[in-house]
Amino acid sequence: MSAESSEPVRHTLWEDAAALVTAALILSLGVAFLSKAELATGGAAGLALVVAYASGFDFGLTFFFINLPFYVLSAVRMGWAATARTFAAVGLFALLSKLTQGWLVIERLNPIYAAFAGGALLGVGMLILFRHRTSLGGVNLLALYAQEKYGWRAGYVQMALDGLILLVAFAVVGQAGALASLLAAVVVNLVLATNHKPGRYMGMS
Repeated sequence: MSAESSEPVRHTLWEDAAALVTAALILSLGVAFLSKAELATGGAAGLALVVAYASGFDFGLTFFFINLPFYVLSAVRMGWAATARTFAAVGLFALLSKLTQGWLVIERLNPIYAAFAGGALLGVGMLILFRHRTSLGGVNLLALYAQEKYGWRAGYVQMALDGLILLVAFAVVGQAGALASLLAAVVVNLVLATNHKPGRYMGMS
């Protein structure tokens, strides 16, 4: 392979926009599965689900406001372009998560299936965002920064932080729900850990 062929290729604005929309659709479907089964997961999305279950607040709005403090970190560490993409991704995901509640009606959903399917969808959605130097804010921002700064795999960093969030879930969704939520979080992070490795994907945004 020549040196020229291994150079990173920058994403176009259209490619970034298409990726954000695609990821938001996939992520909103994953959250729909988890919320129907009353499960949580890690990250800001998991924290927002726990808060929504405990308080009755709308998930989309809760998720959006939870992320506000992390935009400062994004601007300082990732740059304004990445911060703008993250803000757009979070806003679109929050909106589609709310709209999906009316677009998709699920009568019955097995919690274990919801954990696997919901976790896999969240992982794939985050993977798309990560490859466009974008995230869902919150823990994703911390994980992505740790990978870029120190070379730590984003999936493993997020897994450690997710464990803290899932401890809170035990008090809200019960023992069985928390165990299924843990399964969802593991699936999310395995998708990221096995597919998002430094140097494997050379696209840039």
